[in-house]
Amino acid sequence: MCPIRITLTDDHPLVLAGMKALLQGVEDIEIVGEATDGQAALDVIQQTTPDIAILDISLPGVSGLEVARRLAAQLPQVRLLALTVHEDHAYVQPMLQAGVRGYLLKRSAADELERAVRAIAGGGLYLDPAIAEKALPSTLGAHASSSTAATSELTPRESEVLRLIAQGFSNKEIANQLSISIKTVETYKARAVEKLGLYTRADIVRYGVALGWLGHPAKSADQV
Repeated sequence: MCPIRITLTDDHPLVLAGMKALLQGVEDIEIVGEATDGQAALDVIQQTTPDIAILDISLPGVSGLEVARRLAAQLPQVRLLALTVHEDHAYVQPMLQAGVRGYLLKRSAADELERAVRAIAGGGLYLDPAIAEKALPSTLGAHASSSTAATSELTPRESEVLRLIAQGFSNKEIANQLSISIKTVETYKARAVEKLGLYTRADIVRYGVALGWLGHPAKSADQV
């Protein structure tokens, strides 16, 4: 089995050393690069093209958010995991919109870093339980029951496709899982988001958080 190739970026040497200590001893994880600022992160990620890039949001020079935006455009195959102290939705939502696949608080890293890496490497999405609600706009968080009601408007297959999208899977990955074409996945997605009034991937993720989709494996159409 090929190892999960990872780069690490943090401007605090102790945090960087802590991440290395947590991951270096894991047999199927390989650290292929390190950086201590945003520009260096871009350079090392472009040079090594890792499977996952772990980065802080608050970085000298180019911010973690800007790094995420640039990588989403230049190297979309690199999956990003934000590792940060910031819990406020003002940080969480922009990072999700920039395309990060995971958002983990530094205080949770000792227990959750490897779990987050494996979730993202498997094609999913990881949100620290402490900030999951902050991924929601306040109106959606206050009316989660209405989200459940809205889901009843979807067909089982539309619901299943939307669930997998919320969990971070690509259209190609969903097509492979469900044994349907990518075009069919796009059709189900288009119908679902139109029915629910969702406009961006971040909207879908927030919707999935409201329904608890990110904490449970997706069910098959027969189970939904």
